[in-house]
Amino acid sequence: MGSFIIRVLINGLALWVATWLLHGMDISTSATQSAAANAGLTQGADTAGIILAYLFIGLIFGVVNAFVRPLVRLLSLPVTILTLGLFTIVINAAMLYLTAWLSTFTPVHLTIDSFFWTAILASIIISIISMVAGLIPGAKKR
Repeated sequence: MGSFIIRVLINGLALWVATWLLHGMDISTSATQSAAANAGLTQGADTAGIILAYLFIGLIFGVVNAFVRPLVRLLSLPVTILTLGLFTIVINAAMLYLTAWLSTFTPVHLTIDSFFWTAILASIIISIISMVAGLIPGAKKR
């Protein structure tokens, strides 16, 4: 259970870095959207709410990666072998896009402007951060 919480924290951190680097990706809540409409800025949201929003999207992303990704990887194994593993980036982008779609049913929304470029670049950023964070003792599954 502790490993899952660490993975959610890593996913939240990776999503924050990806939204910080890519302008086509954003995480917002209903409260920040209404504050943005009233004030014209998103600075009215409190820091704890923003952190919880990233952790919530990180939780959704972790669940999608735990349940959907293994099936998609198995079904796309021939294409992955043909592309020497590069199709894995497309699979990661599709999982990110599925997370964005699932988040439309929650109060916290992940929006991705362009599937191809933004989602591909975000999946590369998230994969690199997850790989580096996986080197931290205790972050690996035992």
